[in-house]
Amino acid sequence: MLFFKKKTILKDLIPDNHIDIHSHILFGIDDGAKTFEDSLFLVKSLMSMGVSEIITTPHIIKHVWENTSEGILNRHNEVVRRLANENIHIPFRAAAEYLMDDEFVNLFKSQPLLTLKDNYVLVEMSYINAPIQLYDILFDLQVAGYKPVLAHPERYNFFHHNFNEYKKLKKAGCLFQLNLLSVMGYYGELVAKTAQSLLSSGLIDFASSDAHHAKHIESFEGKVILKDIKPLKECINNTLFFKQ
Repeated sequence: MLFFKKKTILKDLIPDNHIDIHSHILFGIDDGAKTFEDSLFLVKSLMSMGVSEIITTPHIIKHVWENTSEGILNRHNEVVRRLANENIHIPFRAAAEYLMDDEFVNLFKSQPLLTLKDNYVLVEMSYINAPIQLYDILFDLQVAGYKPVLAHPERYNFFHHNFNEYKKLKKAGCLFQLNLLSVMGYYGELVAKTAQSLLSSGLIDFASSDAHHAKHIESFEGKVILKDIKPLKECINNTLFFKQ
């Protein structure tokens, strides 16, 4: 008789004293938390899964979420203050998730970016297509002194049938941050397969929740559908690099 290996629950892979480096916890400024109660729920939920430090990363997208460093930091200070009123004192920093486009280039050439740590900056692409000047943007960003961490590379459908593009991005200096929910099929089977391929190829550097709302949190109760979870465990452990 064949015995099938029991699938791992996603939240069980998060170690104690972990850091979450990608989330949308600051309320009212992007497509994440809408109210402070939502922010409170997300923070408590991450803490219950073993997270002991958080870097939240609101979107900065021209004409969509026109956040500024000042606005993000002001909202962050408000949330930290209100969390303290709830007797929650978890280390909680604010960075940003920047859409790579012409406006982004103007931004990092004219003012400091909000980084995950030191000069590591979280960037993303449109889900429709990569920017035409993608490699020029990455080059200029690094010339400006930053190290790009590409958010959820497994979710860019336009790369799914061109795996060499991922290798090209790595050679161009990109680090890769996996969304943990990708490995339990939250974003679909093809995204999960791409996540497995990226992990198996050693291309993923870090992993994070990208938590926006209650449905994301609930989905951490789901089972990991990867054939091999060892590379996933390694990149989760690598994420500890961002702890202070």
